[in-house]
Amino acid sequence: DAEKCVTLLNRMMLPAEKISDSVVQVTVPPTRSDILQACDIMEDVAIAFGINNIEATLPRGMTMGGMQLVNKLSDHVRIEMATAGYTEVLTMALCSKEENFQMLRKPNDGTSAVELANPKTQEFQICRTSLLAGLLKTLNSNKSAALPVKLFELSDIVLKDGASDTGAKNHRRLCAVYCNATSGFELIHGTMDFVMMKLSVKPASSASEGEPSYTIRPSEHPTYFPGRQADVLVGDK
Repeated sequence: DAEKCVTLLNRMMLPAEKISDSVVQVTVPPTRSDILQACDIMEDVAIAFGINNIEATLPRGMTMGGMQLVNKLSDHVRIEMATAGYTEVLTMALCSKEENFQMLRKPNDGTSAVELANPKTQEFQICRTSLLAGLLKTLNSNKSAALPVKLFELSDIVLKDGASDTGAKNHRRLCAVYCNATSGFELIHGTMDFVMMKLSVKPASSASEGEPSYTIRPSEHPTYFPGRQADVLVGDK
């Protein structure tokens, strides 16, 4: 009932007027900073009416709450990484352009990173496009830690996406670093094989036809040492 809603909203100090039988226009005063959406206005209507006066009814649709598959998988991978001796870290999703690009020797073409229109500090200019910068920054802040240091992070990065409603999209990524007085390329390689094994993805050389498999090929990414890096492909990605 639109007229009843107008009466209740005026009682809650929210000026309202009836536009039609199904539309009520509400003017939110500046003192009500807690009102952000239409559901907040309906909450005031319910309070004015009396929560205990609302008749209990069964919802028209039943839904089952549950964890999203990507989060469920992420939790399993976190456990496996911890059992492999790695310590999980949680770094900031915002970083500076220098940390995300120049320090990793990556070019900033302006098409990948989401930039803040009015950053409050130079450290938080863009949304990260890689987890590596945060892990290296963590290592830099813990130089006194006993070696070896094995860290990992499993979180989201943000990339521009013209097909998305928001113009950007989150991507779940896993990143691990190994720091010691000697090189640990073979240890990182073993960690990658370990994660793939836990995900039931076999090397292409031992996988049967139709099974998920991965291959390794040499890469030339400017961030890493030449000859000590590789791309890992699952299928053709």
